[in-house]
Amino acid sequence: MTRWFRDFGWRHVVGFAALVFALFPLVFVISASLNPRGTLTASVRLFADASLDNYRALGDIPYTFWFVNTLWIAGATAVATVLLAASGAYAFSRFRFRGRRLGMLGLLLVQMFPQILAAVAIFLLMAQIKGALPGIGLGTQWGLVMVYLGGAMGVNIFLIKGFFDSIPRELDDAAKVDGASHARVFFTIILRLGAPVLAVIALLSFIATVNEFMIASIMLQDPERKTLAVGLYGLVSEQLSANWGAFSAGALLGALPSVLLFRFLQRYIVSGLLRGSVKG
Repeated sequence: MTRWFRDFGWRHVVGFAALVFALFPLVFVISASLNPRGTLTASVRLFADASLDNYRALGDIPYTFWFVNTLWIAGATAVATVLLAASGAYAFSRFRFRGRRLGMLGLLLVQMFPQILAAVAIFLLMAQIKGALPGIGLGTQWGLVMVYLGGAMGVNIFLIKGFFDSIPRELDDAAKVDGASHARVFFTIILRLGAPVLAVIALLSFIATVNEFMIASIMLQDPERKTLAVGLYGLVSEQLSANWGAFSAGALLGALPSVLLFRFLQRYIVSGLLRGSVKG
């Protein structure tokens, strides 16, 4: 028994402790969402007086609008981020041009500065754009998507480029011998082989967009155009009237799309890891 614990058992103990540590906040939030009193302090006793009143209360606010807005904004941002970052990574990985190293360095340096530093500049810029192009200016969801696209583009390009560099160039050359253009090589070979890293980028982009609050609160003021993060914050922004029960219920429902997307993309991520582990 002692030898088994020394060799293997301690791992189970550490794993179980980490699992409890990770799951307790989730259990606490679930308990708060089922507590009809709408406070966190009353949720110390887990699952006391459980009911679905907080979930029903979501029907009295524009929660459905927030949920749908978040889904399509996060989905559009994830898809566009993957396409733009993959295109940039392909150029940096496969082509040699003047300023290539400087361009990569510039993209990474921009990521060193927190996004909050650009909040005022983004607000003024989008306000000016609204005067010329109302469809993508301040207060529009498309404008918010445009802002999100530049958020982590440098890091995404760097990560995807590293994966593309591991794809043999002989595949490109063989396709070009058969008459394939750069576009065909990119869409039919590179993107397919790079599916694992693209799945990771899409997942991270989707989750980051769903959870983002600061830029969304600046860009969107119409209650029916708000995202979940901004809308749910309004439920607890007033100290005396904060409804933590409805907030917890809305947060749990809002987390479901990210969980489902992870489950869908998990096979692509795992398959890429397995291919990498047996390569060569």
